[in-house]
Amino acid sequence: MADALAALAGRHLDLVSAPFTLPRSRVLVFRAEDGAGVRVHTSEYEKRLSDCRVLDEVLVTDAAGTALPVSHVLPHRVRFGSDATLTFDGPGALSVAGPAGTHVRLRHTDGRIEEHPLTASGIRLHVATDRSVVIEAGDHPAALAATEALWDDWFDRCPRVRDDLQQMAAFCWWVLGANIVELPALGDARAVVPSKIGYVGLWQWDAYFIAVGLRHGDPELAREQLEIAFRFPSADGQLPDVVHEEGVLATSDDLPESDRANLRRAGSQIADPTAPVPLTKPPLAAWALRKVLEVEDAPDWAREQLGRVIRSQDWWFAGSDLDGDGMPEYGHPYSSGLDDSPIFDGPIPTTAPDLGAYLVRQDLEIAQLLRRYRPDADIAPFLARAERTHELLLELWDAEEQRFLARGAGEEIRSDTIVGLMPLLTGSLPAGVRSALRDAIDDPSRFALSWGLPTVAASDPDFSPERMWRGPVWINTNALVAEGLEASGFPERARELREQTVRLVVHGGGPHEYYNPHTGEKAERATTAFGWSAALFLDLAVALS
Repeated sequence: MADALAALAGRHLDLVSAPFTLPRSRVLVFRAEDGAGVRVHTSEYEKRLSDCRVLDEVLVTDAAGTALPVSHVLPHRVRFGSDATLTFDGPGALSVAGPAGTHVRLRHTDGRIEEHPLTASGIRLHVATDRSVVIEAGDHPAALAATEALWDDWFDRCPRVRDDLQQMAAFCWWVLGANIVELPALGDARAVVPSKIGYVGLWQWDAYFIAVGLRHGDPELAREQLEIAFRFPSADGQLPDVVHEEGVLATSDDLPESDRANLRRAGSQIADPTAPVPLTKPPLAAWALRKVLEVEDAPDWAREQLGRVIRSQDWWFAGSDLDGDGMPEYGHPYSSGLDDSPIFDGPIPTTAPDLGAYLVRQDLEIAQLLRRYRPDADIAPFLARAERTHELLLELWDAEEQRFLARGAGEEIRSDTIVGLMPLLTGSLPAGVRSALRDAIDDPSRFALSWGLPTVAASDPDFSPERMWRGPVWINTNALVAEGLEASGFPERARELREQTVRLVVHGGGPHEYYNPHTGEKAERATTAFGWSAALFLDLAVALS
C-alpha cells in the first residue's frame, strides 16, 4: 500500500511547485529553468531560494552527449530518460547513477562546468554547509534502497480516506514529510515547517494546524510540534511567534525596521511604538492540544504541556490587555496570523472578534483538559473568565450592521472580514447573532463565493481576490469557520463548507498557501506545498470519510 500511495503523491511532484527533497534534509531539487536537467538549492531560515544556490544545473547525457530529460518522479527518486536516476544519500547528499556511456554535467554557481562518467554505483554529491559540493564515489543502489525505505515507512502512516480524496491525501502526506527539518540547536528536534521554500522555522500557529493533521498518521510527531511551540515561554508565559534554528522571534525587537514601522501608524494612542511589542500567535494552543490527545493519549506529557498553555492564556489577559478594559488586543498584526488584514489599517492595538472568540474557546478547552488530566484542579476561574470575555465579545456586535466589528485603539473598523465569523467558535452566541452570521456565510455578495469563504467579504471595498488576507481563501480560516458552524448548531452547513474546502484543494492542484476565491486556483504570490493547508486537508478528509 505504501508504494501505491507514494505513486499517487508522485503525480504531483513536478519539481516546480513541489521539489524533490527528503525528510530532515535541507537540500531541494527543482527543474532547471533553462535546460533538461535539474538545479539544487538549500533551504535556510530567512533566506530566499535564489540566495541558496548550490548547483545551477545537474544534466545527465547519453553516450552521444544528448541531454536526457526528467521522465518520471517518485518521492524516492528522479529518473532521467529510461535508466539514469537521482536519489538522496542521506539528508545532506545526492546520488546520481546511470548505465555505461552516460555522463553527468554539473554547472556550478560560479559558472564552472565539470563532467563525470556514470556507472551503476554512481557518484555522491555531498552538499557542505557553505553550499559547496564535494564529489565522492557512490553506492547508488544502497542510497536508492535507503531512500525508498524511508519514504515507504512514511507512507505506511498516511491516513486512508475516501477514494476521491486519497490521491490528494497522499500528496498532502508527502508535503508534511518533505517539510520536516532538523533544528540542531534544539537537539534532535524535528520541526514540520510551513514550507522549505521561504518558511524555514516553526511558527506557533502553523504548528497547531500542522499537528492537527499529523495526528492522524504520526501522533508522536504531532506532539513534538506542540512541544517545540510551547518550549520557550517568556518569564510571564508569552509563547513566541517563531522558533527557528537561530533562536526565537518573540518581540518586535527581532524585526527589521520596515516591520517595526507598522507600529508607528497615525492615531495610535495606546501601543508605544518605541518599546518592544510582544509577537505571538492567536491562542489556539489548548484546541490543538485536545485534538492531538484525542488520537493517542499521553497523560504525563499532557499535564506538562497544559501548564504552559495555562500560563500563555494568563499572559493574554495580563500582558496584552493594552487598554485595561478586560478584553486583550493584538499589539501587532503579526500576532493575529492575518498580517495583511484590513482590520489593521487603522491604529493599533486592535480589538478583534476572532481573538475574543479564541480566548473564550481556550478557557473552555483548558477547563475540559483539567477535568481530564487534573481532576482536583479548580476550573471555576477559567469558566468565569470565559463568561466575562464572552460578554465583552458581544459588545463588538453591531446590531444595525448585523456583524461583529473590530476596533483600532477604540475606533470602529468597518471592514467586513472573516474575523467577524470566528465568534461562532464559542458555540454560545445568542440565536439572532448565530442566524445573522449564518446568513452572511450564505450571502453570495459577501462570503458565499464559488470556492469558499474569502478573507474579506466580496462586497467590501478592501476586497482583493489575490492579496493575502484581503480576499483569497485560506484553508485554516475555512476549517475554523466550519468548526464554528458545527459548534453553533449548523452541522450540515459545516459539512458543506468542509466538502467545498477539500474540493478547492483538489481543484487547485495541491495544498497552496491561499487561493483565488473566484477561480479556485493558487493565488499568484502564494507559496506551494504549504504545511497547514496539507495538514488541514488531511484532517478534513478524515472527518469526511
